[in-house]
Amino acid sequence: MTTQTRTPYPVLDQAAVTGLLFQDGEEGNDLHGRWRKAVSNDLFRYRPGLGTPQRWRLAYERLRALNNEVPSPELFANDPRGLAALHEWTCPVDGATVTVAGIHYNLFLGSVVDDQVSQPRELTDFTTMSRIGTFLCTERAHGNDVAALETVARYDRERDEFVLHTPHPGAQKYMPNTSSAGGPKTAVVGARLIVDDKDLGAFLFLTPLSDDYGTLPGITVTLLPERVGASVDHCATNFDHVRLPRTALLQGAHGQLLPDGSLVSSVGSPRKRFLHAISRVTAGKLCMSASGLGVARMALAIAVRYSYTRHISGPVAGQRVPLAAHRSHYTRLLDHTATAYAMTFLHRAATERWVTHAPEERADAERLVAVTKGWVTWRAREIATESRERCGARGLFAVNGLAALAGDMDGAITAEGDNLAIWCKAGAEMIFGHDLAPEPMRPTGDEPLTDPGLLRRALTTAERYWHTAARRDLRRGDSGDALGRWNNASDAALDLVEAYTVGQAADALLAACARVSDPITRAVLEDLAALFLLRQVSARSGLLLAEQALTVDQVRALPETLHALTTRLAPHLSTLTEAFDIPEEHLSSLPMLSGA
Repeated sequence: MTTQTRTPYPVLDQAAVTGLLFQDGEEGNDLHGRWRKAVSNDLFRYRPGLGTPQRWRLAYERLRALNNEVPSPELFANDPRGLAALHEWTCPVDGATVTVAGIHYNLFLGSVVDDQVSQPRELTDFTTMSRIGTFLCTERAHGNDVAALETVARYDRERDEFVLHTPHPGAQKYMPNTSSAGGPKTAVVGARLIVDDKDLGAFLFLTPLSDDYGTLPGITVTLLPERVGASVDHCATNFDHVRLPRTALLQGAHGQLLPDGSLVSSVGSPRKRFLHAISRVTAGKLCMSASGLGVARMALAIAVRYSYTRHISGPVAGQRVPLAAHRSHYTRLLDHTATAYAMTFLHRAATERWVTHAPEERADAERLVAVTKGWVTWRAREIATESRERCGARGLFAVNGLAALAGDMDGAITAEGDNLAIWCKAGAEMIFGHDLAPEPMRPTGDEPLTDPGLLRRALTTAERYWHTAARRDLRRGDSGDALGRWNNASDAALDLVEAYTVGQAADALLAACARVSDPITRAVLEDLAALFLLRQVSARSGLLLAEQALTVDQVRALPETLHALTTRLAPHLSTLTEAFDIPEEHLSSLPMLSGA
C-alpha cells in the first residue's frame, strides 16, 4: 500500500518563479548566471578583521576577478542589461566592489568607447585592468548642479594641448576613488573647455592620475574620512596646471574641437552638450537601482530563512515556535516580498525601455529610468532595515550579511543624482510635459477588493489628482518668480511622481503574472500582486474615498481583505524568497543561518 502525503496548500513552482525573475530578454539566465556564479566564489565571502586599506585592496582584487568573466570589456561597457546584472548580484555581497566596478565599466570605459569621433584609443590597459578607470565630475561645490562645475581645461593653441586646472578648493573633484589603492589609475575628468578665453561649456578629458610609483606631477589626492556604507578609497582630487594632449578630449555629437580651435556641435546649449557628454549617468541610474534589487532580495532571503530557524517561546508553557509562526513577523516580510517583486519587474521594464527606445522617446525613457532609481533604492533601504530588525541582535553583526545593506543603499540613493533631486526634475517635467492620466470609471461597489483592475484604476485616480493639483499650484505663483512657482507645486509634483512610479511597478508586476503558464504559480503571484496593490491603495484610502475611486464599504473592507490575503500567502513566503536564487555558498556562510 502506498501512503500519500497531502500538502495543505497548493505547491508553488519555485523554478518557474526564478525563471520569471531572471529571464531578461533573449540573453535570459546567462545574463544573470554569469554573475551569480562569480559571486559564489570563496573570494566574495566575508573577511573578518580587515582594516580600511585592506578592504580597499580586497575590492580591487574582487573587481579583477569579475573582469575575468567579461570576454570583451569594451562591448560590456555598452551593455546596460549586463551592467545592471553585475550590480544586481555583486552589490549584496560587496558594496565596495560593485562601486568600483560601476565606475570602471560604465562611467569611465563607457565614456571612452562612446567617443566615435576621435581616433581610436588603445584600451588594453583598461580592459586588462593594469590601469583602473575612475570618473571625476562632482566637485566640492557642485553636486546635483554638476553642469556648473568650475575645473577648467584651457586650450593651448601653440602646443596643441589642454591645461587642466583646479582654480579654488570648491572646484576640487569630490569623492572619486583616486588613491593608490588598486594600482595605477586613469580618470575621465569633467572640466570647462576654454578656447581663447571663451568658455565653451564642460567636456570630459581622459587624464592619467598615477603610475606604479604614485600620483603623477600636478595632481594632489587627499583621502577623505571613511564614509557610511561601502568602504572605497574616496578622495578629494586637485589639478595644478596639468598638461594633457589634444587626444584627451572625449568628443561626440555634443562637440568636436576642429584643428583651428573652433567647436562644432549638433547639440544646442552648453548645458545640453554637457548632459549629453555625461549621458552615461542614465545607465548608472539603472545600475544603482539594480543594486537595490539585489540588496532587497538578499535581505529578505536571509530574514525569511532565519524566521524559520529561530524558535522562541510560544503561547503555551514549554512550547517553542518559529518566528515565522507569528503574524506580526511574517506580514511585514510578505509585504516587503511583494514590493521586491514589483521592484524587480519595474526595473526590467525600465531597462528594456532604455535599451530599445527610439530617438524621439529618449526623454520619456530617461525619466522612467530616473524615477525607477529613486523608488527602487528608497524601497530597498526600507527592506534592508526591516529585514535586519526582524533578525534582532544577530542582524547587527556584519558577518551575518545584513548590517551593511542599508548603508550601501544610502550610497545608491545619493549616487548618479540624489533621489529627491531627480524626482524634482521628473516632477517638473511631468507637470505639463506628460499627459494627464485618463479619468477612470467609478466603482460600483460590487468589485472584489483583490480585483487588479479596481486597484489599478484607484492608483490612476491618485496620479490624476496630484497631476491636476501640481498644474493648479504652479499657476498660482507669480509669473515672474520661477522658484516661487515651483515651490508652490513641488509637493504635488512629487506625489505625482510617486503615484506614477507605483502604477508603473504594478503594471510590470501584473504583466509578469500574465506570462506564467502554471495555474497554481500564477494564482499565487496574482495574490502577491494584489497584496502590493492593496498596500498602495490602503495608504491612499482617504484621498481615494474623497475622489470616489473606492466606495465607503470598500475602504472599510480593506483591513479584512488584507488579513485574508496575507493568510493565504503566508505558506508561500519561504518559496517566494527561495526563488530569489541567492547562492547557497553565501547563505550557508552566514553564522546565524548555519546554527553558529
